[in-house]
Amino acid sequence: MAEEKRLDFFERYLSLWVAACIVIGIILGKLFPGAVAALSQMEVSHVNLPIAVLIWLMIYPMMLKIDFSAILKVGDKPRGLLITLFVNWVVKPFSMAFLGWLFFKHVFIGLIGDQLANEYIAGTIILAAAPCTAMVFVWSYLTDGDPAYTLVQVAINDLVMLFLFAPIVMFLLGVSNIVVPKDVLFMSVVLYIVIPLVAGYLTRRVLLKVQGEDWFNTKFLAPLKPVTIIALLVTLVIIFAFQGETITSNWFNIVLVAIPITIQVYFNSSLAYGLANLFNVPHSIAAPGALIGASNFFELAVAVTISLFGLKSGATLATVVGVLVEVPVMLSVCNFCNRTRHWFPLNVKELGK
Repeated sequence: MAEEKRLDFFERYLSLWVAACIVIGIILGKLFPGAVAALSQMEVSHVNLPIAVLIWLMIYPMMLKIDFSAILKVGDKPRGLLITLFVNWVVKPFSMAFLGWLFFKHVFIGLIGDQLANEYIAGTIILAAAPCTAMVFVWSYLTDGDPAYTLVQVAINDLVMLFLFAPIVMFLLGVSNIVVPKDVLFMSVVLYIVIPLVAGYLTRRVLLKVQGEDWFNTKFLAPLKPVTIIALLVTLVIIFAFQGETITSNWFNIVLVAIPITIQVYFNSSLAYGLANLFNVPHSIAAPGALIGASNFFELAVAVTISLFGLKSGATLATVVGVLVEVPVMLSVCNFCNRTRHWFPLNVKELGK
């Protein structure tokens, strides 16, 4: 009997760690308001320096994992990739913008008010405009996805993100009548996408050439994983230290924000999975494709919302709620994909071409 695949300890309880960060952050914010205020003032051009360092510690190791030589294989099985790109860039940001407008501007408007409604819409749009990078490999593993093809999907989406993330965010925020400074948005793209991507690519290429793949994976990349985890948790603690008053007085808002985010995850994953089935894409490609179309690059979203709207904003809170719901919701999608494996063709080598 095959061994059951499971998340590692941190990833399995990610939502629990985020909940703990909420509590710790709120407590620290109330006990040390002076220190929290001092952290908030450490800014250069709307970029909070401590947060920027922490975000870099999260994003850079993820970019090290991307093998852009995989792009050369893009023509081998185009159907799955085209479906993923369609859902990620044509459907997902716009469906999230619609759900945000529907829930925050209409269903929940009496509970949150117009200003918070705009901030929550902005945060959820930014969250949906960046497809997941690191966690996709975990979801692919749990659904017996084709690892090489998952790598191709992630690499292509990261390159597309370089060019489409900022224009899509600007367009959707403009349609929602939310004004953002263009220079800050594009600087965020350079700071949190372009620079880590280039740095990760160059580091990977040089170290693989000098030290070899085994050394790179075991001696260099693996030790960085705890750094990424610690940076994520510290970032969340700082964010919730600033959000403490908002959360304690409006704790129900976290539940409200989670509702449209959860709906869009299930909608986009179902759409990608259904299209893959319709076009005879193998399950080993369809399942990771559905998961890429549903999950988010929440580290980037948190960084951008902080740069645009500040640590205390509702937009930043909305992106953090995305972190809170990510694991339990995505695990349920993984479970559904595994249970419906029989919906897909068995001849995975031929029908995916």
